Amino acid sequence: MKFVAFERAKQGTGASRRLRISGRTPGIVYGGTSEPSLIEIDHNALWHALKKEAFHAAVLDMEMGGVESKVLLRDVQMHPYKQLILHIDFQRVDANTKLHMKVPLHYSGDENSPAVKNDGCIANHVVTEIEVLCLPADLPEFIAVDLSKLKKGASLHLADVVLPKGVTAVTHGKNNPVLVSVVAVAGAEVAPAADAAAPAAAAGKAGAKGAPAGKAAPAAKAPAAKKK
Repeated sequence: MKFVAFERAKQGTGASRRLRISGRTPGIVYGGTSEPSLIEIDHNALWHALKKEAFHAAVLDMEMGGVESKVLLRDVQMHPYKQLILHIDFQRVDANTKLHMKVPLHYSGDENSPAVKNDGCIANHVVTEIEVLCLPADLPEFIAVDLSKLKKGASLHLADVVLPKGVTAVTHGKNNPVLVSVVAVAGAEVAPAADAAAPAAAAGKAGAKGAPAGKAAPAAKAPAAKKK
């Protein structure tokens, strides 16, 4: 994915504020053997780019002054309540240096699994992204995970996922964390009891219909008061 940046000459709070008023977002590019570079990016173009998943997880092509370089998005500072990007950070990419990156997981097929289709369970996605270690050329935009074989009472762990070539998962704490858990739907097992109660209720209604309608007894009249 490609974006255009421009060299930023001034820095400081006042300069950044004026830059945002003009529709630009201040940023910085660091890393590698070069000194950090101050940049600015068109705010609207950046706003739409940030909505794309690839902008967060893939190696990006940054064009500045007619020269392209490989960078990674590292940090975004947003305004607390306005739709405004305050600052953005990028890191230069070395083709021979491995990267630590978080890659999203794309789950599919859970609706066709025995757990969901036959047993009425729900596939709970516990983890939506994992951290990986790989060279920039091997970095995937996402990792596809097939859930069509999930069974009731089982869970999907990190070791069950086939990672792309050259990609290694990085874990913190548990070596084989749970990615997807199978959860039974509450109330699914009480359905037969409700069905059994239905005939009794129907019989009650039938009895009520078959019985003759009784006439209401006439209201008792109060004794007439004697005339003096």
